[in-house]
Amino acid sequence: MKRLRVGLIGLGEVAQIVHLPIIEALATRYELVAVCDISPSLLDHVGNRYGVEKRYDDALEMIRTETLDCVFVLNSDEYHAECVVAALDHGVHVLVEKPMCLSPREADQIIAARDRSGKVVMVAYMRRFAPAFTEAVERLPDLGRITYARVHDIIGQNRLIIDQTATVFRPDDIPQEAVEDRWARGSELVREALGDVPEELAWTYRLLCGLGSHDLSAMRELLGRPLRVLAARQWRKGGFIVALLDYGDFVVTYETGVDVQLRFDAHIEVFGETGSLKVQYDTPYVRHLATTLVSDRTVGDTYERSVVRPHLKDPYTHELEYFHEMVTTGGTPKTSPEDYLQDMDLFIELVRTMEKNA
Repeated sequence: MKRLRVGLIGLGEVAQIVHLPIIEALATRYELVAVCDISPSLLDHVGNRYGVEKRYDDALEMIRTETLDCVFVLNSDEYHAECVVAALDHGVHVLVEKPMCLSPREADQIIAARDRSGKVVMVAYMRRFAPAFTEAVERLPDLGRITYARVHDIIGQNRLIIDQTATVFRPDDIPQEAVEDRWARGSELVREALGDVPEELAWTYRLLCGLGSHDLSAMRELLGRPLRVLAARQWRKGGFIVALLDYGDFVVTYETGVDVQLRFDAHIEVFGETGSLKVQYDTPYVRHLATTLVSDRTVGDTYERSVVRPHLKDPYTHELEYFHEMVTTGGTPKTSPEDYLQDMDLFIELVRTMEKNA
């Protein structure tokens, strides 16, 4: 099995809790050769912990200098497109955390760079690689005619869960100018995508690009893209969203928000006339918490319920195994840049509907 030489860009929570331990566990598939972060203390902490000598505070320098097969782009999403394009232009495959980018212009640049390089770009939608979800996709035709579906994601802040279950190094030496540049760049990219909108709609868009991208991406794979947004509303400065999505002969309700409760409730439930399927997710920040598939059906006078846990392996591991396969076989990932563009188009339509009804 070919070992891919990988460089990590961004060493924050998700890298420390998820990607670094999985790379270590998948040692027959990946070799971690370089790490990059703008925090000197975080760079030293991770470099020392994983024995990585090649350490960079500039992603573009790492890409230019090192001989890499792939990079994982895990830094703040305002910089995703810049890093992805640079890697592709140096002949390096890319796994990029969601959101792939924040503006349609950036998405077009990534697709163009991918096409001229011939390399793989895969968006890290780990929920779509959970065995319970892929089994739901396979079993969906058994429901027959769909009558209704619900996409629900109301969770507590990630840090509440992380602080109880993991030790994360949080640096205090990030340069102030970098913080200011991040906020300015993010505002400009949202303006590119939406034009001048009220601040609460800009925050709504960022929630959709972040947490919402998981839910709506999985919904599209399961059900396809909705015909249109019937209604949508945000409140608490974009912290909570509800929408009605038109699928022609049925409607999907979408609801999401983040509060300060210590729980994680994310699921997709699809109803047929005599049965239903529900994919229930748990927090990804506690690895190997199982995603389950709940199936209800009526057979004659009998109502049956089954709960299936297809596998204890966490979705992130399945995702990284899949990425390795795409790179080594020259495959096209299902979570491609074009796939992400469909999400971005839906995010923008949701915000436009809220703007119209404000």
